[in-house]
Amino acid sequence: MSDSAYDAPPIHEQIRSLGHIPIIDANPRRDAARKVEFEAEQKRRKLLNLTYAEDVRYRERTTVERVNARLKDEFGGRTIGVRGNAKAMGHLMFGIVALAADQILRLIT
Repeated sequence: MSDSAYDAPPIHEQIRSLGHIPIIDANPRRDAARKVEFEAEQKRRKLLNLTYAEDVRYRERTTVERVNARLKDEFGGRTIGVRGNAKAMGHLMFGIVALAADQILRLIT
């Protein structure tokens, strides 16, 4: 849970005060009762096949983060050796094209 440190009431309040919905994974921490209730809630959701809109948004967010991580780690997005906005954008777009081609090849094989 990389977002566990962000699951704090002040952070949730700040996000809501800006008119946004926080998309932060819940962290029961060391509260045993909260952990038991969290696990029971997960079982009830699975039994009823219930998915909250926040869960869908969280999955979409993690998908985007995985793409960003691959762009940085595998396709040159971390180090850009050119100057200027247009050149940097071109460098990143070549990385996006290569990432898309790689993903398509993974789907068809």
